[in-house]
Amino acid sequence: MECPSLAIFLFLLVLVAPINHHHPYFSIVVVSSPAADTDSLNRTSFPTGFVFGAASSAYQYEGAANVDGRGPSIWDTFTNKYPGRIDDGSNGDRGVDFYFRYKEDVKLVKDMNMDAFRISISWSRVLPAGRISGGVNEKGIMFYHRLIDELLSNGIEPFVTILHLDLPQALEEEYGGFLSPLIVDDYRGFAELCFREYGGKVKKWITINEPWTMSSYGYDEGIFAPGRCSQWANPACEAGDSATEPYIVSHHALLSHASAVNLYRQKFQQWQNGEIGIALNCFWMVPYSDSIVDQAAARRAVDFMFGWHMEPITYGRYPKSMEANVGERLPKFTKEQSSNLIGSYDFVGINYYTTFYAIHNSIGSKSGFRYKTDSLAEWRSEKDGVPIGPQGASFWLNVYPEGIRDLMNHLKHKYNNPPVYITENGLDEETQGITMEESLQNPDRTQYIKAHLHQLQKAIYEDGANIRGYFAWSLLDNYEWSSGYTVRFGLHYVDYQNGMKREPKHSAKWFADFLLHPNHTTTTTDKRHLCLKLQHESSSSL
Repeated sequence: MECPSLAIFLFLLVLVAPINHHHPYFSIVVVSSPAADTDSLNRTSFPTGFVFGAASSAYQYEGAANVDGRGPSIWDTFTNKYPGRIDDGSNGDRGVDFYFRYKEDVKLVKDMNMDAFRISISWSRVLPAGRISGGVNEKGIMFYHRLIDELLSNGIEPFVTILHLDLPQALEEEYGGFLSPLIVDDYRGFAELCFREYGGKVKKWITINEPWTMSSYGYDEGIFAPGRCSQWANPACEAGDSATEPYIVSHHALLSHASAVNLYRQKFQQWQNGEIGIALNCFWMVPYSDSIVDQAAARRAVDFMFGWHMEPITYGRYPKSMEANVGERLPKFTKEQSSNLIGSYDFVGINYYTTFYAIHNSIGSKSGFRYKTDSLAEWRSEKDGVPIGPQGASFWLNVYPEGIRDLMNHLKHKYNNPPVYITENGLDEETQGITMEESLQNPDRTQYIKAHLHQLQKAIYEDGANIRGYFAWSLLDNYEWSSGYTVRFGLHYVDYQNGMKREPKHSAKWFADFLLHPNHTTTTTDKRHLCLKLQHESSSSL
């Protein structure tokens, strides 16, 4: 299909514009997505340059907790001090031996014909004391040089996360980590070390992974490190304040993010030619009913989970719903901080797994204020006894592919359609009660990935969403935080009882075939995408 001339296109716009009152220009002239169903999807179903990869993180993968000078992180302390808060009482001391087997695992990425691999740098492996003045661990520095070089030598682009939940324990003990504004300078120092060491080779940086998870699970519920919350919210918590600490932590995380981005842009970006962003997670929310209050509850729920961090980096402020509901407990940005936050990303990473129903709850918590109930929106995974979608191994994960498209449209309409990489997306199965062979042959993860890719393709070609790539969570079965080793998200099976042996699952073999098709320099798909883009840009200028 060739693009019509601009004159013809504008004439058609004028002719049909009044028909569609919701999107008066864009949706009338939309081009159908090139693939009609998931079975026909392949690499060429997506635009040229679209990146496919898999994701990992340091604490969940590396192991080698006490090897080569690594210092402890808050997750080392949390899992060893409170094994009862981990489903199987395990810890990440061994991870999946990635520190020793990274070459083997890089080959697995290559065998799937993937373009990229997402890793994170263990802050306490390179800076055991948390800051440069406390000493740089050269063995840690060299490990990441070797890992990045191994990826590049195999034609795989590294996407590098600077902080993926594993704050150095030294900074937690010294001043409370992200509860203190002192974290901003120390995080910036760590980020600068990463840029200086690896920026000549790394062209995609992610400042912080899931600040929502860090704040909500770590400081409101106490189920993630450092395990703080109000005791009435979780009796296992020895200290904390669920009414204030989550907001303080996210505030300092946002300031740390902006500080690192500004540093990168001022000192490194021009000559390193890289891009920098952040990875935010979001469960999409569907109103429980058609009532006005449930529709408003769904919007608030998204604001409190996603807008909490997306609004500041786009507009320099918190969502109005948070300001209204949280009041004086919500920290405020200075004018300078707000200015530094606005536009502090070249792309946005999105971690999407599932969708919930949201129902209005005007009561909040009877015991006191806390982040979890401040939104006055209750999450539910079923309606009238019917789940919103098939359930994975994790209680919170129901399959709802349409949610990822809804989220992309939310980004497009509310946050100016930023460049997006899906930095995590995946489905788990249980470790117990399922044999290795059953796990290897299980098609559910493959169907999950295909269904979500199909929705992303629709978001690109039918909605005009600016999506640049997709990373499956995860390359390997791994240590899944408070779930320990009880669930498996991997494209590859890890035999924990047999020397951590890796075996490709059904989903890994499917990915290898899916990506075997070359991403041609110019395809019919690309022409459709360009046509749609030109039409959308022309419409926006009217």
